[in-house]
Formats: sequence, structure tokens, C-alpha cells
Amino acid sequence: MRILALTSWWPEPADNGSRLRIASLLRAMAQRHDIHLISFFQEPVTEAQIRRMREICTAVEAIPQPVWRPRPGEQILSLWHPEPSSFRATWSAAFDACVRRAATDAPDMVIAFQTGVARYALSVPGVPRLLEELEVGNFYTHVHLQKMPHHRLRAWLTWRKQTAYIRRLLGHFDACTVVSVNEQRLTHAIAPGATVYVLPNGTDVSVGDQDWGAPQPDTLIYPGALTFDANFDAVDYFLRDIFPRVKAQRPEVRFVVTGNAPPTLRTALPQIEGVEFTGYVPDVRPVIARSWCEVVPLRSGGGTRLKVLEALALGVPVVSTPKGIEGLALDDDIHVLVAPTTDEFVDATLRILDQPELRARLAEAGRRRVAELYDWRIIGQQMNELIEEIIRQHSGRRSVYSTHA
Repeated sequence: MRILALTSWWPEPADNGSRLRIASLLRAMAQRHDIHLISFFQEPVTEAQIRRMREICTAVEAIPQPVWRPRPGEQILSLWHPEPSSFRATWSAAFDACVRRAATDAPDMVIAFQTGVARYALSVPGVPRLLEELEVGNFYTHVHLQKMPHHRLRAWLTWRKQTAYIRRLLGHFDACTVVSVNEQRLTHAIAPGATVYVLPNGTDVSVGDQDWGAPQPDTLIYPGALTFDANFDAVDYFLRDIFPRVKAQRPEVRFVVTGNAPPTLRTALPQIEGVEFTGYVPDVRPVIARSWCEVVPLRSGGGTRLKVLEALALGVPVVSTPKGIEGLALDDDIHVLVAPTTDEFVDATLRILDQPELRARLAEAGRRRVAELYDWRIIGQQMNELIEEIIRQHSGRRSVYSTHA
């Protein structure tokens, strides 16, 4: 099959969850299909990167992504416009022109990776369309996190606008994928007539076979850029309410945060000894692998957590809030430790630090569960089967329409 793939993120380096998912699925799709990739890029793309993508795809086009710089008051006024202002202000005529040219090659299917490029898929008529990795849960939880009435009202208006846009958009797609059953339920509530498949996130299980060096005692890690609101809230919560109590009983404990951490955000957090911000790390796996425990104190956001799957694949135990493992088939005290309250999070973290046999048991069971359910090879096979099923269904509907014409 000839697949036209549209992506919001240039797939490499696979240094965030979006890029990792896109790159992994493209590699799997390329085993069965010819892929024409049209992708936005955020940083300049090198010739070497283009060549590497051409090893996977039959055609590759890279378009600079327009930058959204909202003017004062624009976001408030835009609440009453039917299209999200970030989409309206970043329309790319160049990207759309590439899509229209590619449509003349008669692709068998167009796949829009994430909502940001979904509207460009509408420029390809007469073929099945798949919206890959629709995410609405982050907007939903954002409403309920607001404490001030005017902030909650604004978040609710944004939620209403986003859901109305998504409902209209899905009317033009044969199907969409989401990463969890929770996202599926929420999407069905927004667009009852939509066809919604669950295609979970994955990880490369083979990373656990590599030698990443000896673990560093009493090291806790949280991989996530502070520039993402849910990550900032998680780190703030951990440093404010959890880490001081852990440190009181384990004075030597260290907390490492990887990812972009601008000084303005770091200084807004509680200042505690034993905390290290690494900044951007091209490959976070060695840092995770050398930790005793990954803590995931997330309280907001949607989707499923690639950071959790990666830690388990590396054999690193995880302590998480229920939100942090939402949508993952992981059981408390078997694959991970789940801590719904602050007291339980403190206790679970101390248990991990104090009990080497618990660390070993969780590491073994967690890696086994990830290998069973979340290896990218398994997810990629599911993606290919889904593509073929959607094309068959689309062809069947077209045949029925032709018969009754």
C-alpha cells in the first residue's frame, strides 16, 4: 500500500514521546507499505537526517513549522472562534501544497500523526483517513486542576472549543487512534459516531539487555521537560510535599530531573539540596538505567507515559500516582508501586530505597510485563493490521455507495 504520512514532529532525534512514537510506527509501517512522509520540523533538518528517513520512506519532504506568537488578548478573543487560535495562526500554505502534490500520486491512505496536521489530510480526497494519536484528556484534566473561578471558566471555554473542533474534524476521518481506554471513552463522549481504536504506546524492550553501567545508590529520577505544564506540576508537587520527607529519613538521596529546565522555571520550584537538573539530554536512557527508582508524581495530562514504559524496559522500578500509569496494564505491588496520596508516595519511595529485594522483584516483573504488551514490535504489527482493516472498510463502504448510486 502507498501511505501518505503527515507529522507535526520531525521523527528524529527521537528525544520526546511524540517523536519516539512517530519514528517507531513509521519503521513498522515501512515493513509492509511505501511511505511518503511530509513532516514539519522545529529545528533545521540536516542532510544526514533526510538520508536516514529515506532509508525508511520512499519520499521525504520537510517543511518549517510556523511559530505561534500570540498577541496580548488574542487568546481571550479567540475563545469564540470555531478553530483553535494556535492552528489558525500556524496554517502552512507550503505544507498544504506538498500534501496536494502528493495526492496526485494516488495514495491508498493518508495518516495524520496528531491533531496539529489533521486538517491538511482533508486536502486528499477520496481515500481513507486515519488520525493517529488523538489526545483530549490533557484538556479535560486541565479544567479540573484550576482553582481560581476565572481560570476554570477560561479552561472550560477552551475545552468546549477544542471538543467542538475535534468533533467536526473526526467527521472527515474514517477512524482515529488513542493510546488508552480512558482516552477512547472520552473521545466517544465527545464524538459518539467516531470510530476510535486503542493503540498503546510502546518501548524498545531490547534496551534492557545493554550494559548502562552500575546504578547510583539512592538516586531518584524524573525524565520530563519543565516546559510542559504537567511535568512542572509533577516536579513542584514532588519537591514541595514528598522529597523533603524522603530526605529526612534518607539524607543521601538525590533527585535528578532531565529535560529542558529554563532558569525561570527552576527558580519557581522549592530550592532543596540534592536536586539536579540535567537540562536537555540527547539520550536519557543511561541516566534512567543508573537510577534506583523512577518517580512519576503526575497529577495531570493525558495519554500514556512513555517514561514509565522506558524505565520498566531498563529494569528500573517505578513509583507513580494513578495518573502516571493511567491506561497502562500495570498492577500495584507487582509491576510498579502506585501511590494515590502524598503519604503513600513518601512510603513507597522509602520502601524502594530501603529494600533491594523489592527493587529486584519489581524490576523483573515490570520488564516482563512491558515485553508482553508494550514492545514496539507488537504495537507496530497492530498498526499495520489496523491500516489494512481501515482500507478494507473504506473500500467496502465505497462499493456499497457505488451499488446504490
